[in-house]
Amino acid sequence: MEPSVAIIGIGLTPLRSVSPDVSFREMIFEAATRAYADAGVTPREIDTFVTVAEDFHEGTSITDEYTPDQLGAVRRPVQTIAGDGLQGLATAYMLIRSGIAETAVVEAHSKASNIVHHEQILALALDPTFERPRRFNPHAVAGLEMRRYLHEAGVGPEATARVVSKNRRAALTNTYAAYGADIGGDEVLASAPLADPLRELEVSRYADGAVVLVLASAEWIADRGATPVWIRGIGWATDEPSLSGRPWGTAVYARMACQAAYAQAGIRSAVGEINLFEVDDTYAYKELQHLEAALGLEVGEGARLTESARTANGQLRVNISGGNLGMGYGYDASALFRTAVTAHQLRGTAGPGQLKDIHSALVLSWRGIPTTTGGAVVLGAP
Repeated sequence: MEPSVAIIGIGLTPLRSVSPDVSFREMIFEAATRAYADAGVTPREIDTFVTVAEDFHEGTSITDEYTPDQLGAVRRPVQTIAGDGLQGLATAYMLIRSGIAETAVVEAHSKASNIVHHEQILALALDPTFERPRRFNPHAVAGLEMRRYLHEAGVGPEATARVVSKNRRAALTNTYAAYGADIGGDEVLASAPLADPLRELEVSRYADGAVVLVLASAEWIADRGATPVWIRGIGWATDEPSLSGRPWGTAVYARMACQAAYAQAGIRSAVGEINLFEVDDTYAYKELQHLEAALGLEVGEGARLTESARTANGQLRVNISGGNLGMGYGYDASALFRTAVTAHQLRGTAGPGQLKDIHSALVLSWRGIPTTTGGAVVLGAP
């Protein structure tokens, strides 16, 4: 099926660990200004606006009331997706595919540095009757899942340490990344334990930033002209939410989301038809789970690919942006950060980190602990 919706404007602020000098509104305005200039449009040419935000992260309710001004969307159709960034992208995509709109904007932002107690917010997603009363740190869920994955995969913690080392080094060439660093696997394994076997350096650090994407229909692009990054396929899924019923060794939600996106894109084999994979690595072991889901591999194959250095030496291009470990974690904005830098790769405008011969890419998201929700989008070059 020929793609009918594309990203035509990309606006992204550099991610930072703290941003005391700007508000989230100012960051959105900067990203929006860049996106509109990139697309060659004004806000009045946009039919509808989608903001991806979670009230618990924002510290206020009805968050979309605080976003129209800086997007140029006052008295225009604006809606909030309280979910993963790719769900917001899918919403805008469906608005265009359905004929409701010809152009749409998707916005997401993170002011994570304003949040004092991150773990308490994460804990609100735990089951209030059976799980939350036990008052364990939500990172403990990640520790349990990591231990189960390593057991089923038959590998040691060295595999996840390599993920951290690879991604933090890759981020050194990404001008938007907040946490690029030359870190060795031994340094990762020597970092403080967080929730055994999970260690401090295996967890993505929070970052502030904003991203705005402008989408348009194929017909609009043909009439106006633009540099499109095509949305070839998109999907999202949620698996068993409870801790007691979920499969701990595999990311079923990610596999389901990828299957939906591949089916829409007409992709039979991701290995042969996609040459760039940006998969969620909020925790280092999640990259291995998500890579296996994206490639349709058995448990442990992702770890062995990483151990053989194929994901680091260019044979299999995985998280060349630095991932969340290198760019920084911005809650629900994380997936759109990665979508933006991937779109730059497909356009050939990624700067020092630009790769050659990139024609198709997968961005795979996860909404984070303790959820089993994720999304997948297949993007195609102009």
